[in-house]
This record gives sequence, structure tokens and C-alpha cells, in this order.
Amino acid sequence: MVSANGTAGSSVFCGSFDMADIFSRTRRLIGEEGLAVLGRSRVVIVGLGGVGSFATEALARAGIGHFVLVDFDDVDVTNVNRQLHAFPDTAGIPKVELMRDRVLRINPGARVVALKKFVSGDARKDTTGEIPAGKIPSEEIPAEEIVAGPCDYLVDACDTVATKVALAACCARLGVPIVSSMGAGNRLDPTRFRVADISRTHTCPLARAVRQGLRRIGITSGLTVVFSDEKPRKAYIGVNGGEGGEDRQIHEDGGLGECLDGHAHATTRGPGSISFVPSVAGLILAGVVVNDLLRSHGLEGVDLRDG
Repeated sequence: MVSANGTAGSSVFCGSFDMADIFSRTRRLIGEEGLAVLGRSRVVIVGLGGVGSFATEALARAGIGHFVLVDFDDVDVTNVNRQLHAFPDTAGIPKVELMRDRVLRINPGARVVALKKFVSGDARKDTTGEIPAGKIPSEEIPAEEIVAGPCDYLVDACDTVATKVALAACCARLGVPIVSSMGAGNRLDPTRFRVADISRTHTCPLARAVRQGLRRIGITSGLTVVFSDEKPRKAYIGVNGGEGGEDRQIHEDGGLGECLDGHAHATTRGPGSISFVPSVAGLILAGVVVNDLLRSHGLEGVDLRDG
């Protein structure tokens, strides 16, 4: 018998059921060896919002045994419409704590590290390539430290361009597999998500910004992303700056938090969102990770990338 964390051992009973039963349907699909591979794997998820929370839960329910969860934010009431951990009564609680608890409720045998940190880029490196002591605020953690973890796969579900570029660059340098989410805001069609190399993306403003950032450091391809080919819609905002009253539409970026028509006041609320779009992106991210981990160990899996 292989336990949920990929080690040999006897069945564990929890209450009135056998813990081995949690992943019995998964075992039927990918076999004992496949389940053991997932149980031994250490996955880092950066960003636990509408995309990242669903990716994390899907990976936990698939049988991933080791997690590093990274997010600096606390739950806000505006997160309730799309984020798994968000309820009116969880507002103000760190997202990493809530997702850690969800993972452990699903699989009490999982190992979870929760970091309430903001992942920084490489801007503070000195000429030796090192980050000088005392130069990183306590709430920040360098991208290299996250990637070098160790890490079997990294899921980038954050919404900061500089962080996405830094994570992609570190993973490329260290040979760590990564999948990155592009914009999921201001969209209504969950069927338009695709898995592709960053060089093959289009339509998505966030993907364009990431491409530009990577080109500046000499990277033009090699980053697997989940992006939508649906054109971002115009966001509604109250003409008086509030959510009530008369609305008007502006064309706001679906992932950058940058208003495309110059109405900067509209960006304070971020892009519009809905429950069934970012969640699908998160589930696709999880699908890429699980299939790639299986395939990397010579087991049957599906390559979800276009072409």
C-alpha cells in the first residue's frame, strides 16, 4: 500500500473510513505508481486568488503530497464571487492560512508550507548576482528562493507582471517546470482557455506584457501558459466612483489592472470577474501539472499544450 504522501505504509483510518479510500478513484485512473508519483511531488503555488485557489484544491484532490503556498493577501469581501476560500466570515484572514487548512482537510497526510509573502523580482540584486542582506522587506521573498525550494513544479497564478517574469526566468535557469496563468478578468467564456507556449499567445493583454518582460531578459519561448483567446470585455464602473447608481463601461485590461483608455480611476477595483472563468483556468493549470508529472516519470499522461 502506498500512502498519500508517496511512501510505503499501511492503511490509515480516520473516523469511520480508510484514508486510502480518498484517492481510490484516482488510483483507478492513474494506477498505484502514478498516485505515488503525485504523493512524492512538491508543488509551489504562487498566488491564491480566483485562479490559484482552484488550482491548489484540484492538486490536493488529485493527490499531490507536498505544497508550498505563497500569497501576501488577506481575503477581501470582493473575493467571495470567485475564490474558494472567500466567504463573508473569512474576510481579513490570510489566504495562505485558509488554503493550507483546506488542503489538510482534504488530505490530512499532506505537507503544507504556507508563506504570507510577496514574491519579488531580481531588481535588488547586486553585481555579484546576490541579494544584499537586509535589502528585502520581511514581507517579501525573492523569486529564486521560492524556485530553489526544492520544487518539482511551480504554478504561477499571481497577477504581477514583474513577479511572473522573475519566476519564469528563475525556473528556466534552474530547470524547474512551470506553468503560468495569464489574464482571466473581464471575460465570460470559460471555453476559450488554451495551453500554449508564451510565444504563441495573442489577444490577452497580460500575456503581451509578460512576453515583453521576458524579451527584455532574452527569453522568447519555453514558458507554458494558460491564456484566453477571448477579447477582454469593457468593465462597468459607477460614474460617481461607487458600485451603486448609474454605470458606464470602460475598456479595462483583463489582467494588468491597467485601464486601456486612460481612465486610471477605474483601476482601483481591478478587472471584472465571475465565478466560472478564473476557476476553469485554475483547473487547467492543475491538469497541466498532474499530466506533466506523470509523463516525466514515464507514465501515461496527456500533453495539454496546443499542437
